[in-house]
Amino acid sequence: MGAITMTIIIKNAIFLQIMFMFFAFALAFAAESNTIHENSSSNTNSRRVIQVNDDPDSVIWVVQFSDLHFSVNHNDRALDFINLVGPTLSFVNPSLVLITGDLTDAKSKDLLTTKQDELEWVEYQDVMEHVVKMSGLDKSIFYDIRGNHDNYGVPSVGSAYDFFSNYSINAQLGRSGNVNSVTLQTGKRSHLFVGIDSTMAVGLRGPTNLLGHPTDKLLAELDSELSQWDGETTRPVTKISFGHFPISFSAASESGKKLKDVFLKHSISAYLCGHLHLSFGKNLKRYHQPGNDFMQLNMHRTPFGSSSNGSSTIPEFWEWEMGDWRSRRSMRILAIDRGHTSFVDIDLRSDTKNIIILPTFPLDSRLMWRSSLLSEYERETKDPSDYMTIRALVLSSSPIISVVAHVYDWQFGTLSSVLEASMKKVESGSGTSRGAFYAVPWNFKSFEDPNPERYWLQIVATDITGRSTLTDLRPFSINGVRGFLSWTWLEFKVMGCQWEALYLPILWFCLGSFLSILLIPVAITNFSSKQYSMQNFLVNKGFINGAGLVLTELYNLRYVWYGILGYLFYLVLCPWLSGVLFTDGSERGYMTYKGWVLGHSEKSIKLEYVAFPDVMVIVIPHLVFVVLPFLLVATGMATECERHRIHLLALSGKKEDDHNDAPGFNNSADQSDITTKSYIGRRWIRKFLLLVCLGIFYIHFKSSGESIRDEPISTFSGLLSMDTSAAVICYLQNPQSLALFKSFAIDMNDGLVPCMRLSYDFCAELNGRPEVCSVVYMSLNVEADFNPVLDPQHVMAAYDIHAFR
Repeated sequence: MGAITMTIIIKNAIFLQIMFMFFAFALAFAAESNTIHENSSSNTNSRRVIQVNDDPDSVIWVVQFSDLHFSVNHNDRALDFINLVGPTLSFVNPSLVLITGDLTDAKSKDLLTTKQDELEWVEYQDVMEHVVKMSGLDKSIFYDIRGNHDNYGVPSVGSAYDFFSNYSINAQLGRSGNVNSVTLQTGKRSHLFVGIDSTMAVGLRGPTNLLGHPTDKLLAELDSELSQWDGETTRPVTKISFGHFPISFSAASESGKKLKDVFLKHSISAYLCGHLHLSFGKNLKRYHQPGNDFMQLNMHRTPFGSSSNGSSTIPEFWEWEMGDWRSRRSMRILAIDRGHTSFVDIDLRSDTKNIIILPTFPLDSRLMWRSSLLSEYERETKDPSDYMTIRALVLSSSPIISVVAHVYDWQFGTLSSVLEASMKKVESGSGTSRGAFYAVPWNFKSFEDPNPERYWLQIVATDITGRSTLTDLRPFSINGVRGFLSWTWLEFKVMGCQWEALYLPILWFCLGSFLSILLIPVAITNFSSKQYSMQNFLVNKGFINGAGLVLTELYNLRYVWYGILGYLFYLVLCPWLSGVLFTDGSERGYMTYKGWVLGHSEKSIKLEYVAFPDVMVIVIPHLVFVVLPFLLVATGMATECERHRIHLLALSGKKEDDHNDAPGFNNSADQSDITTKSYIGRRWIRKFLLLVCLGIFYIHFKSSGESIRDEPISTFSGLLSMDTSAAVICYLQNPQSLALFKSFAIDMNDGLVPCMRLSYDFCAELNGRPEVCSVVYMSLNVEADFNPVLDPQHVMAAYDIHAFR
């Protein structure tokens, strides 16, 4: 009995000791200011919840970086990241650090080859370790996602060249899914952040790896993550998503669903992204509502002065693309203050990095307006205390001694100060704070106005060293009226155009236009009684007669006409390019206008039309900058040939001496004829066409050369535009161009046969230059069958034969 009792006592003692250790560990863990709870979910990814206890007045802020492009050829990017970001994060002390893609560059020094380099990933890992250590932050609050550069030449996730899965922070912390979420909870609100990786499942090398490709599975996971707090009734939820690709550079899923649809369903506050870089403009922001599937003409969908209909359920969200680290050293701080989301972008090379000021209320009426703001104000559903103070987050490496808010009135075209007030620091409930939050009471009713850009806010902060920093002036609207900010043309092109939806319409419009140019003269010749000739045009000049003339003359050059027609059908029906598309060189594929066709590493799987519509970066420029210019040059060539032919026929019928001896030689008609002959004799159109041809050569060979070096790729298409341009150059009879053509002809050989026969017929018969034909036939190893010396009479006879046969 005693032994049994002793055994029970020992067991109880052990149990109590274990329980004591467990509770001691739990209490120590709970003492941390940020407590992290890991909740299992039905998804493969965990849903993290971070309890943020020391933020003042329930304000939270996060930091975003994008497009780091760490490169073995540009060590300054990584070095600056260590020297600038580490110390800055130490005093900014954010709740999260988001790095939205393009962590490494994966490009050669000449920017023409794209492939993964493990040294860049080792550098990225080392830099992040240094930054985490210097900042004093927990590594678990860092989130990085994959960009298209991180996916260049990666056949599949987990393959040998998928270095992101080995060296990224997400990979090191076990975040293996394409969708990861984290919630920052304060005493009053929840703030949900959802990151998405929408890079290609099959990572091609550049340049046809440009767009995001969300799948139906990814969109379903995203929808699930954004819905995780929908049943929450005690805390309002602010939803933020972050990824690499802008909406304009994101393709639809297999079933046609889009990222935009999911974001609108949940009316998220903002989507944070990168990819475009500041070289495209500073206003890469877009306000989204339902519709606008092809393009949005300006940053805001509706015109200036329009407003919501008062409904608080309008689907909407903001898309805020940020500047790149690669060349601009940009950092973004985003804050959420009582549900109001605001941000500021900082160049860490500037002096303003030592004092960072982010006004959190009132909001910028141009970049942070939402239709719900107007509804809340009109219906008075918002807590009035939210409007009663001007608030700002002030983060500094030195103690702040003064923060002053200035409000200016722009009513009469000049800024006049209407309010200047010192702001006071707001402490958290615990008496400690991770950052400095300042506020000052004001009579917000005095600033109600239908003009959203009448009142402007600026905040000035001064630290203990006497150093001052002020914010940019930003307009605000207390009553929720939206301001207006225009895009530049370049900003519209990259943010306002939905390229996935526009690609095929642009493609078919171009091809349809080219076919129309070819088929209209066929219809005129066969079905119209009116004939468009040079003689008729000289008598009755006009746009219609001129257009009919150039199109008809192009049709009369049958070799060129049939060549262009065949080439257009080739572009639609046949491959354009072929090459090795992955870093390891394991797969070859070929490209059509629909995308790339290649075999997967698993031989049983055949992937067709990968990278649609990414191939538009090759297709559209080729149509616009090669095929279209050549078509215009060909029509100009045909018209100039006809005019010169008529001139020479006139000379063959009447000698020059006859003009000099004839009576009335000085009359106006004869003088005009002399002027015309002098004008044609100079053949300035021919010289202009030479320059255009050289331009086409340059564009075509430059793009082809870049593709060949990047993939490497063998080109199937482009021969007609190149070869016919060579024929045009031969026709232009420039000695330098003949030498240039000779070097090209040696390599191209049989591909030149149709166009070179055109050169023989056209150049030899029209211009009587045997050296032209010699070059052509030497390149084809064909012996010329004409007399190498032709006198003027033979030339005139050749023109007569050519004109009537």
